[in-house]
Amino acid sequence: MRTFFYDNVPFLKLLDFSLRLFVIPVSVASIWLTVTNHQDNSTYGNLDFINLLGLKYMVCISAISAGYALAAAVSSWVKCLVTKAWFFFVSDQIVAYLLVTSGAAVGEIVYLAYKGDRDVTWSEACSSYGRFCTRLKIALAFHALTLCCFFVLAVISAYRVFSMFEPPLPSKDEEVEERTT
Repeated sequence: MRTFFYDNVPFLKLLDFSLRLFVIPVSVASIWLTVTNHQDNSTYGNLDFINLLGLKYMVCISAISAGYALAAAVSSWVKCLVTKAWFFFVSDQIVAYLLVTSGAAVGEIVYLAYKGDRDVTWSEACSSYGRFCTRLKIALAFHALTLCCFFVLAVISAYRVFSMFEPPLPSKDEEVEERTT
């Protein structure tokens, strides 16, 4: 038996809204794990997220993505804003690209923390700062989950924008060529 809600709300709109709501707590969790991440080592000193520019960048981008997801989720139910498909398409693309760049920056930090770089005499740090590295990996996983959601949201918004247009008509040369074969 179908319900009133199921019959009147298109699937893509519901998926879009659900993904945008899902992104908010995941982004907040990533921010919280990163901001509260610190560890003191008696040999090497204190390591805090504020010491690493890539982590600060990820926190800023996560905050932007959570704020945008909230604003977009609310505005997806406002009639006058729903018609602005191009705005959501461009905005979703921008947020997805920002998430890629910040995820890459933190991915590099995590890689260097675990593997080091012998060419520039950087030793790995995770043997001394194990808890910091573990929390950083979890924060990066949440960030990657947010990126995946925004990738799907970008595909949905692209579908909405480009489904408003008719497919291109074949040119007259193609029609003649099809008739002769």
